[in-house]
Amino acid sequence: MSSSSPTVPTARLRESLDVQQLHLGVELITAPLRFVSFWAAVALPFLYLPLLYGGLEGQQVLVFGLLVVVNVVALVLGHDYGQ
Repeated sequence: MSSSSPTVPTARLRESLDVQQLHLGVELITAPLRFVSFWAAVALPFLYLPLLYGGLEGQQVLVFGLLVVVNVVALVLGHDYGQ
């Protein structure tokens, strides 16, 4: 007869459940972030048009640059959406 402790398998099961809960929690956070980022990456280029049409002067250059940076970040974060 084995004299192993019944708490060892229980501890492993509890650790496995904790890891699964962590993965579920991460997925619950990242899924909406991917969704929003994907659609932001699709929609943001439409904001370039008025800026480029009117010409970039003064403060508009900074706005255009920030818009491009935000669009690149949205592209990176939303890249895996729908896969």
